[in-house]
Amino acid sequence: MDRKRNKFLWKSSFLAFIFSANLFLVAEIDQSIFKHKNTFEEIALEIWDLAEVGYQEYESSRILKEELAKNGFKITENVADIPTAFIAEYGSKGPVIGILGEFDALPGIVQTDSPFRELRDDRDAGHACGHHLFGAASAWAAVAVKEWLNTNKIEGRIRFYGTPAEEGGSGKVYMVRGGLFDDVDIVLHWHPSSVNQANPRSSNANKSAKFRFKGISAHAAGSPDKGRSALDGVEAMNHMVNMMREHIPQESRMHYVITQGGFAPNVVPDSAEVYYYIRHPKMNVVEELFQRVVKISEGAALGTGTTVTHEVMHGNFSLLPNNTLQELMHKNLTKRGGIQYDKKELAFAEEIYATLIQPGGKLGDQEKIREYKYSHGYGSTDVGDVSWNVPTGEVRTATWVPGTAAHSWQAIAAGGTTIGLKGTKLAAEVLADTAIALFKDQKIIQRAKKELLEKQGPEFDYYPLLGERPPPLDYRK
Repeated sequence: MDRKRNKFLWKSSFLAFIFSANLFLVAEIDQSIFKHKNTFEEIALEIWDLAEVGYQEYESSRILKEELAKNGFKITENVADIPTAFIAEYGSKGPVIGILGEFDALPGIVQTDSPFRELRDDRDAGHACGHHLFGAASAWAAVAVKEWLNTNKIEGRIRFYGTPAEEGGSGKVYMVRGGLFDDVDIVLHWHPSSVNQANPRSSNANKSAKFRFKGISAHAAGSPDKGRSALDGVEAMNHMVNMMREHIPQESRMHYVITQGGFAPNVVPDSAEVYYYIRHPKMNVVEELFQRVVKISEGAALGTGTTVTHEVMHGNFSLLPNNTLQELMHKNLTKRGGIQYDKKELAFAEEIYATLIQPGGKLGDQEKIREYKYSHGYGSTDVGDVSWNVPTGEVRTATWVPGTAAHSWQAIAAGGTTIGLKGTKLAAEVLADTAIALFKDQKIIQRAKKELLEKQGPEFDYYPLLGERPPPLDYRK
């Protein structure tokens, strides 16, 4: 009996020690997260206020670089021939864990932090996808992990990637193409959302281009026979693409905006432009659809007596989910729990919720963690190219009122309040927890790498959908 009792006591003591050690670890991370809370929340709101669009995020990039440098990170600027792209790294030995950070806003949509539609007159862009929170939380997590490595004298490198122009600029693709992820073991990232989830999620691949038609100007009433309308070329192209929709795979998405159509009705426009996005879950199908659209543009030019050229603007692979990493991130997200609103935040959320059309959720969802299951999103991201080259894990946290759509004024509004900041803190915690777990158990890294190789297949050979073109630094000007 005494031997059994002693064995029981030894096991109990050992389990208590392990439990205490884990509590100490969590407390240590929480202390670091809390210590930097005010700083990174202020950074998030400052970037929200700047609302700089892709490749023009000079101030947003500077703010993040300066804070990371202040915390002991080595900064490498102007990477991949992009002035606003940078890498911040701490450590010189051991596994390399990368954390992605975005900071570009969307053009043409502006909003204050009010729960009703209220335009700003001092900006022509807004953070309708929450990238101000994205960059701040990722940098916040990187600093917390750096402090943990330093305190515990663990060999490892934590690397923050400042990645501009996700919205249609494919900033990360140029960084992948430039070999900036070649020595990375694992990449972690997150995204603002109206829910909390860390499930394995794929996305659509995407390729875009601007089609530019050239014609002959003339007086539209006095001598229309002497003119050839570039706008007619654009409209003919759009009409034929819309007929094409009946004859494409149903998972496809095609959308466009006319970015130039002329300036006066009585002048036959000699120049016009239309901007297209082509999407599908499979990269090869995107390429096939894109070539069909190019042929349509040529036919439209032939039929209207104009000429056409096109410039590929960006191209993204689909997201390749990694179950090894997603299971770890889901476990860490579940441990952390959801978002709790105070009375003021709940009142704000109720006002926002009342403005939503067919909301995809309900108030209270911000407190929950979505179940772990595979899903597919119809949007696209340049994280896709990263995920096909390095094992990549993602978490999403409720920075918006449940039911809110991305790219909406409601997303901008919530992202400028404490609702957005609470989701930012949760993201920083989960990213930090996950990075530390990987440093502590490097077998997980090896399993994630093995899974990536299996999913790539033996014939995989990476090529960027955007080809060899240089970064389109003026695509938002």
